[in-house]
Amino acid sequence: MFEKIVIANRGEIALRIQRACRELGIKTVAVHSDADKNLKHVLLADESVCIGPASSMESYLNVPALISAAEVTDAQAIHPGYGFLSENADFAERVEESGFVFIGPRPDSIRTMGDKVQAIKAMLKAEVPTVPGSDGALGDDPDVNIRIGQKIGYPVIIKASGGGGGRGMRVVRSEASLLNAISLTKTEAGATFGNDEVYMEKYLETPRHIEIQVIADEHGNAVHLGERDCSMQRRHQKVVEEAPAPGISEEIRNKIGSRCAEACRQIGYRGAGTFEFLYENGEFYFIEMNTRLQVEHPVTEFITGVDLVREQLRVAAGLPLSFSQSDIKIRGHAIECRINAEDPKNFMPSPGKIDTYHAPGGPGVRVDSHIYSGYTVPPYYDSMIGKLITYGNDRSIAIARMNTALSEMVVQGIKTNIPLQQDILSDTAFKAGGTNIHYLEKKLGL
Repeated sequence: MFEKIVIANRGEIALRIQRACRELGIKTVAVHSDADKNLKHVLLADESVCIGPASSMESYLNVPALISAAEVTDAQAIHPGYGFLSENADFAERVEESGFVFIGPRPDSIRTMGDKVQAIKAMLKAEVPTVPGSDGALGDDPDVNIRIGQKIGYPVIIKASGGGGGRGMRVVRSEASLLNAISLTKTEAGATFGNDEVYMEKYLETPRHIEIQVIADEHGNAVHLGERDCSMQRRHQKVVEEAPAPGISEEIRNKIGSRCAEACRQIGYRGAGTFEFLYENGEFYFIEMNTRLQVEHPVTEFITGVDLVREQLRVAAGLPLSFSQSDIKIRGHAIECRINAEDPKNFMPSPGKIDTYHAPGGPGVRVDSHIYSGYTVPPYYDSMIGKLITYGNDRSIAIARMNTALSEMVVQGIKTNIPLQQDILSDTAFKAGGTNIHYLEKKLGL
């Protein structure tokens, strides 16, 4: 096991990683920008290194500074958390070339799954169901592209191969609009992602967003840990997540999960990862793989009893998984609400000083947050200030506990989206389960 690692991130995920390290007896180095010197994990770290000014480009995305921090502190590995450089294959490669361990997948795996066209090819080979589409990049022959659109059937969606996070995609509802949409998406993709390759898929009108958590080691072991429903979204950003997904049977879970685990074995995947699917009319359609730890990993930890960050650290150190597929049992239900520093009505960020903070508690309540009374939320980064997670023997208990926890949570001095989360939790359709990815936006009139 490692003796010391660098945590190349900030906020709640940095604190989460630090806690797992302390349980394993691993010393931590907290890197931080000038604006983050008072972050909780920085104050608690064994060592800390300032890597630049507030700007992410000059600090958390500054690869030479991150490598230097590992060098000057004699660390052995770097954990990227999520966001920032966590899915950057070039960064992972630089880490390895510099003599450190990247706590995540190998660079080639990140590249393969980060390229949507190559990812789809890998999934087809592993018999993971994909959205009907071009099964590869679109060429420049307009007649061929029109025939592909006719074969798939409208509406279709044009996607950038290097896109993500809701960017680089365009819905096309008629053949007359197809060629112009392809041209525009290619131009935007080249400018935004440095790769103008695009592909075409069937556009599903009312799907749910369901994802499968996997973890694999370098000894050929790969395990799935069930699914999460992340359909409650606003502008492609998840707001509420839960596990297991309502209405998914154990038989279906094991069928799709085993295929994802097999895909990991086929591509030689190492570490934690998530296969994201659209789910409509009883069918799963692969859309992408996130080659990192997800924000919503706590709900999976609740229902499986697995510490995913601890397992990430073990796998990166070369150890085999501490469990097999037969050890994984899904028990109870968990829900996560993302708590953001933002106006709950117009969603504008609300940075500033937190005058009073009180965390909720009680049976089945978990709070992953880096904030405290007197902490100032900076305006330079993502607005999420914490995650509230509740667990119960069934979904109704998890919902009841979340309602109680949201009512107990106090964050004064800034605005938060707690009122929005309370509105969602009391929504009739949400309580029934199975809402699609467009439900929240329609509810909010967006």
